[in-house]
Amino acid sequence: MANLYPRDTGLPMTVWVSPRGHARDDARIKVCRTHGNRMDGTNLAVVAILPSPRVVHGPLAQSDLASVAEWIALNEDVLIGYWNGTLSTELATRLRRLGDTLAR
Repeated sequence: MANLYPRDTGLPMTVWVSPRGHARDDARIKVCRTHGNRMDGTNLAVVAILPSPRVVHGPLAQSDLASVAEWIALNEDVLIGYWNGTLSTELATRLRRLGDTLAR
């Protein structure tokens, strides 16, 4: 499990990614609704990755969802790999930030 901060993602808020574990749902991330460098488990939205990014739990401002969807599109293969357990710590080096033109 990893908290990804705005400096890591280019998003205005922290997102939380995890492997599937025992989840029966498809790949998803958790998005803190408060902008900044913290993850508040009582103030988040759950965003499904496939077939296209969409909120599946909790409210999220449309502008924030648009940014999150753009970030997911940049990183879909990496996020799915982490969810499925085919990637581990290399997640950090393979993620792209919004606004970056090249992978790190």
